[in-house]
Amino acid sequence: MISVAIMGHGVVGSGVAEILTTHKQKLFASIGEEIYVKHILDLREFPDSPLADRFTKDFNDILNDREVRVVVEVMGGLNPAYDFVKKCLKSGKSVVTSNKELVAAHGAELLQIAKDENVNFLFEASVGGGIPIIRPISQCLVANIVDEIAGILNGTTNFILTKMIEDGMQFDAALKLAQDLGFAERNPAADIEGHDACRKICILASLAFGKHVYPNFVHTEGITEITLEDVKYAEAYNCVIKLIGRVKRLDDGKIDIIVAPMFVPNKSQLANIDYEFNGIMVRGDCTGDVVFYGKGAGKLPTASAVVADVVDCCKHLKTRKFLFWADGNGDNILPYEESVTAMYIRANTTFELAQEVFGCIDKIEKADSPEGEIAFVTAQLPYGEIIEKIAALESRGAKVISKIRIGDL
Repeated sequence: MISVAIMGHGVVGSGVAEILTTHKQKLFASIGEEIYVKHILDLREFPDSPLADRFTKDFNDILNDREVRVVVEVMGGLNPAYDFVKKCLKSGKSVVTSNKELVAAHGAELLQIAKDENVNFLFEASVGGGIPIIRPISQCLVANIVDEIAGILNGTTNFILTKMIEDGMQFDAALKLAQDLGFAERNPAADIEGHDACRKICILASLAFGKHVYPNFVHTEGITEITLEDVKYAEAYNCVIKLIGRVKRLDDGKIDIIVAPMFVPNKSQLANIDYEFNGIMVRGDCTGDVVFYGKGAGKLPTASAVVADVVDCCKHLKTRKFLFWADGNGDNILPYEESVTAMYIRANTTFELAQEVFGCIDKIEKADSPEGEIAFVTAQLPYGEIIEKIAALESRGAKVISKIRIGDL
């Protein structure tokens, strides 16, 4: 029998406890031993839970219990999760987490501690919820040199954009619907401002390219400025708007990483991933494009990924799985101003003036465009140069209403 502890009994934590207790035979068949939930840490009372006798409010009950070999962290946030996880690893316990904020902020340090203590720190559920992505990159695609990872990494924003695209809803109405349906938090900032997607692409970039990428290194934009008019111009250009997290390996060894809304061509495999679903494309030099698709959140999908890591830890109690990246200081990241992109621009100006400033541009024709408004797509240019040209356009009397990157996905 292998004893485990769960820290946190919220949506995911209760799902983990449920799977570990209701799927005992399936899990026993996988590892040849019973997985026993010995402690559940939470400050709240759960008298009606079938595991009511396992609850504790004292972290030390877990830390000092030598029988507990694997600890599940599903508390979320950094405090006290970071301190608790660090202490568990240093005490020789393997840790499984779904906490993307923790991994994005402290992944390199915690992986180093796990290596030093010959234990495991696994986090499959931190990026795609129930979508397998960490293990496929670290194991199934290990023979590939990863050239690029791009994806729809946040189900809340994808739901909002889908309602704008398919039902013609304005942003605020689509956000309220997402909140009413439980897809968005009461405070949706982490989702709609891009921070959640940023943490996830940081984890994927760190894994794929071997050096920790901290969120503050990554230029991040959300979807709060996207309007229904932009959605319609995208449709006229045979595209849809998606919030994309993307990282590309450059010829000089640096990486180009960003989180931003993008025009995604209808022919792209990511274009038809709608509502609360996520999709992650990994481009390897041997496999080409491989796409992982599914629900990126939810109680049981996320809990199933956590339990898979628990099983992995139970199979490797005396050995450490090789999952590791070094610390990073941002010196391998291309400054976002140098990132080359084409840009959709909507402005109150004339096509002739826009062409004079930007050179070769592609006009987007839309039947119901307001008088005096144009939309066009620039040639591929460094982002900093595009910003300079926008400033030059505005200095000549134009008003730029919106700008969105064109994703060559």
